[in-house]
Amino acid sequence: MDALGAINAKTRQAYNMAAEKYHNLFHNEMKEKEYDRQLLDAFGKKFPPGSLIADAGCGPSGHISRYLFDKGLKVVGIDISERCVELAARFNPEMKFLCGDIARMSFADGWFQGLISYYSIIHTPKRVIPDIFAEFFRVLKPGGFLLVAVKAGSGEGFQSELLGIKTEVYFSWFAEYEIRGYFENGGFRIDLLHKRNPYDFEINDERIFAIGRKG
Repeated sequence: MDALGAINAKTRQAYNMAAEKYHNLFHNEMKEKEYDRQLLDAFGKKFPPGSLIADAGCGPSGHISRYLFDKGLKVVGIDISERCVELAARFNPEMKFLCGDIARMSFADGWFQGLISYYSIIHTPKRVIPDIFAEFFRVLKPGGFLLVAVKAGSGEGFQSELLGIKTEVYFSWFAEYEIRGYFENGGFRIDLLHKRNPYDFEINDERIFAIGRKG
């Protein structure tokens, strides 16, 4: 197993362990996040009803997928953790969830009109992020839109816990210029790049949000 494969295996294991706790903590969080609701509303309005959207890194609740699904979009959730996919499918039986690596998705070129990556690239070494953006570009139709959310900061490396559960998982924090670079070097035209402060009930990191269009 190569270094990235080992990191992905640790991510899978960590989220298999933390899936239930993650769901209990976050499945209703959108009710309290006005900024995120407005952002997803604006993103959703870019597509005709029934458009196919990928939620790359959907987590155990599939709550971001669900938010867009309830706006009339067809959303496919993808996650590296089998337990996350199992729970997301249980809580959202009308929707489709698949287990897979967002850097190597099993979809044809140009399959989706839109793709969201909500805190999913934060568990990847920065040297690999351009490869993930290349995969996002590949699976999007020409003119398709990409929404990315990450935590702001600097540095990367292994942490010894996830949500208070003792496990090893990789974290990366980003600056706005880095996110801009990933989009522009990956063939996307930036439509939005914002940073917001954390809500009082969130982990105390600023958030960066970006939307870009495949050129």
